Amino acid sequence: MRSRLLALALLSLGFATAVAAQAPAREENPPATLEGLQQQLRALQRGERNQSHEFDALTKRVDDVLWHLTLSDVARVDKVRLTSRPVRLANPTGQGAGNPLIVPAYVFTPVSLKAGSRAPLVVFVHGGVHSDFATVSYTHIVRELMAEGYVVVAPEYRGSTGYGRSLYDQIDYGGAEIDDTYAARNWAVENLPQVDPQKVGIIGWSHGGYHALFNVFNWPKAYQVAYAGVPVSDLVQRMGYKDQGYRDIFAGFIGEQAVDNPAEYKKRSPAFQAAKLETPLLVHTTTNDEDVNVMEVEHLIAQLKAAGKKFEYKVYTDAPGGHLFNRIDTALARESRKEIYAFLTRYLK
Repeated sequence: MRSRLLALALLSLGFATAVAAQAPAREENPPATLEGLQQQLRALQRGERNQSHEFDALTKRVDDVLWHLTLSDVARVDKVRLTSRPVRLANPTGQGAGNPLIVPAYVFTPVSLKAGSRAPLVVFVHGGVHSDFATVSYTHIVRELMAEGYVVVAPEYRGSTGYGRSLYDQIDYGGAEIDDTYAARNWAVENLPQVDPQKVGIIGWSHGGYHALFNVFNWPKAYQVAYAGVPVSDLVQRMGYKDQGYRDIFAGFIGEQAVDNPAEYKKRSPAFQAAKLETPLLVHTTTNDEDVNVMEVEHLIAQLKAAGKKFEYKVYTDAPGGHLFNRIDTALARESRKEIYAFLTRYLK
């Protein structure tokens, strides 16, 4: 395995060197006019963005190999492409308008699952918005899910990295991206003979927890159980405690600042959809979360209680690791994940 990993590292180094060699050389005498300088700046920005996507694509290809290398003893690893809601185009009547978006997804099946047998399905949604389902973040959790006997599907919903600008720029925070996760669930139920369609759960942390919440709110009959760890829960509140740079990023996602259209941010906030809950739900958070402030999740919990919903939750006090507290490799994290698996077992086995 070491030799393979070394080869991958050398491949990455070679690609980085090639990209650097192809970078446009700086002119010794840059244009003197303001318009010329602006054009040069835009060209440099385009080149930087393109190189960033190229590097992300290479990283993704390396990570795909690592998924096989790190899980081959416990899982059969596959990668598929499925379709979801239509592509968003600048020209709504242009060529390709109305075509469904193609979404990649990982499929992990326990090697212990006997041929002809069926197992419960867990839809595992990555966090991070512009991020991806990466080995560094999720290998240990997928291994644990394999030991529990679940088939896992992990969608790389619109906005994910590693697939170029075509997927990255389709981001629709709290909108069509949620449909991508649901599309992965439906694809797995319809296309994987090893999946029991009557036993489907969904889990995720942070933005993945946000996806899990909206999936069970929007399609309550599609899932038998859900887990949301440190979930983004209230975008209105979130914009209040984040800085202006963060607000600007979300304005790019949603189209407006929260101050200009709070109703849209409210519509895209799970806390304000709590009355829709029908699915068994477990929520975890911690008081020292440095990303999703605990008050967001507390608002979700309060709204669920106010709606008379039956669910389970646990608020940890200053759990080591903060936002990552039960995804790392501490004793507390492992115990917390055991709580999650026990909760899933109640409804999927």
